[in-house]
Amino acid sequence: MFRRERSPMPAINMKELKIIDIQLLNEVSEKAKASPRLRMNYNFHQSLDDKCHRMLNALEPGTEIPIHRHPSKDETIVILEGKAKVFTFNSRGTMDGYLLLDHEGGRYGVNIPKNTWHTIKCDEPCVLFECKEDPYVPHEEEGVLKRDDGRC
Repeated sequence: MFRRERSPMPAINMKELKIIDIQLLNEVSEKAKASPRLRMNYNFHQSLDDKCHRMLNALEPGTEIPIHRHPSKDETIVILEGKAKVFTFNSRGTMDGYLLLDHEGGRYGVNIPKNTWHTIKCDEPCVLFECKEDPYVPHEEEGVLKRDDGRC
């Protein structure tokens, strides 16, 4: 049997770690409350060109997230605090259904397949962890769903 020598573990610079704790969740939530959009991201990725986008998204009741889709990428959402509803729609704007994400209730997250129309709503403050692949692409006209009643 061959034995491989193990390389020493590289030193970890603790100052470079971004720790997800209640203090960070509270900071992002306070910024969401003060934002006109009633939501705020905290990005872990360095640039909008990064191949993987990882972020906290703090949402306050009343925030409006248009029904949208990501034509070329899945989106994974994990609830860290509070509760949020993830709604899915068909291409005519009719709701297919919704899923309640509730950490205390044991439903922690969802992976939304690419090209799925969806939105998120909350009745109480919440914080989500989101992950999407590929560089950021702003929602173009075909990426936001116009419903039969004209709403987004």
